[in-house]
Amino acid sequence: MAFGGLPHGADEDTPVFVISVAAQLSGLHAQTLRSYDRMGLVSPGRTAGGGRRYSMRDIALLREVQRLSQEAGVNLAGIKHIIELENQVEALRSRVAELTEELAAAYAAAEHAAAAVHASYRKDLVPLRHETALVVWKPKRTGKQ
Repeated sequence: MAFGGLPHGADEDTPVFVISVAAQLSGLHAQTLRSYDRMGLVSPGRTAGGGRRYSMRDIALLREVQRLSQEAGVNLAGIKHIIELENQVEALRSRVAELTEELAAAYAAAEHAAAAVHASYRKDLVPLRHETALVVWKPKRTGKQ
């Protein structure tokens, strides 16, 4: 067993617990878990035969649903909205992390390209001094005025 009593190779997202065990771990009745599944609050994995299998992440979410309902007085529709918003925030955080990595890679590539251009400059060229001169032109006066 690894990770808090999970089977070897399983992590917190691996659906391993049958509904009776999930109900016991979450402190809820099995029928409540079925209701939450129908409402889309907590959607466990399914076996080939259609049986529900809950992960440790599902158990934590069930506990959070119970806490929001019992301690904070949030109704189930509100809880569903909170869960959806939290999922969106997590997805956005993940996307920001991806974009940050892409941006860092783009900066590194640009710096590498700039360094390659600078390295390709010819070293035998001498800078040319640019001077400005002012020339005043005075036409010759002819005797006619």
